[in-house]
Amino acid sequence: MSVRQIRMFGDPSLRGVAEPVTTFDRSVRDLVRVLTATMRAGTGRAGLAAPQIGVPLRVIAFEVDGRAGHIVNPRLEVSGRLLRADEACLSAPGMWWPLERSFAAVARGRDMYGKPITVRAIGTLARVLQHEADHLDGVLFIDHLPEEERERFLAAIP
Repeated sequence: MSVRQIRMFGDPSLRGVAEPVTTFDRSVRDLVRVLTATMRAGTGRAGLAAPQIGVPLRVIAFEVDGRAGHIVNPRLEVSGRLLRADEACLSAPGMWWPLERSFAAVARGRDMYGKPITVRAIGTLARVLQHEADHLDGVLFIDHLPEEERERFLAAIP
């Protein structure tokens, strides 16, 4: 399976709202495989959303602490308990920044064949699911930072 180029911060395709998948055909299965291969080839490799490779569809792939998978059309429910931890993005390689996110999340959606799936997550996997779901709505993790920190982050991008 081919590895695709990841779009970098500043690319307008990262700011669009992804469309829901309505037909579960071979193209969706191919997209999941390409997302997974591209994610695994990158530095960090915890998760990747379809818009990050220029595909405006609601599909994410993840691999954290031995749990790997994908979710098509994910919907998240997050806990009220928050945890501050470093966060990074394959669209800004080498950059880490502390960010507060919910400690636990439940993601519901479909697999690549259209079957319902639920992923219950805590800690790092919950953070990754929230981060990738944000990408589907054109939200970058720096959008959650206070303006002053966001400006420092953007100034630090090589």
